[in-house]
Amino acid sequence: MGTYETLNDVLVNLFRDISGIEQKAVRELGYPDITMNDLHVIEAIGIGTPKNMSSIAKKLSVTVGTLTIAMNSLVKKGYVKRERGEEDRRVVYISLSDKGKKAFVHHARFHKEMITSIMDEFDDDEKKILIRGLTKLDNWFKNKEEENKKNRE
Repeated sequence: MGTYETLNDVLVNLFRDISGIEQKAVRELGYPDITMNDLHVIEAIGIGTPKNMSSIAKKLSVTVGTLTIAMNSLVKKGYVKRERGEEDRRVVYISLSDKGKKAFVHHARFHKEMITSIMDEFDDDEKKILIRGLTKLDNWFKNKEEENKKNRE
């Protein structure tokens, strides 16, 4: 198998495996009602200062309308709280409930375990090469997303 085929197989398998294993891990930890999309929203909200819908939507590269649908589901499931701003009642601030914070921590722990176990296998030079390669891949995806956004406008 050539370089192209090998890399294609690795990337396709990584995406599928990470998503599947992550979903299974969250369900096994007692969160059977969370989807991967829910997890990404919970991760974007984070623990700390409440955020407005626009900032969360921007972080996820989705519209506020799309985020509203996900947010309604997460509020109904008890993972997220909505609160109106005190200074400007039109602004809605989003934060994680206690249940949402627990899901966030479990998800973060999964990522830490994954990264730590991978990085333990590499020497310093391999780590630098891996980070450089993955950063270039990430930049390619971001550029492609921007290109697609411009084409839609």
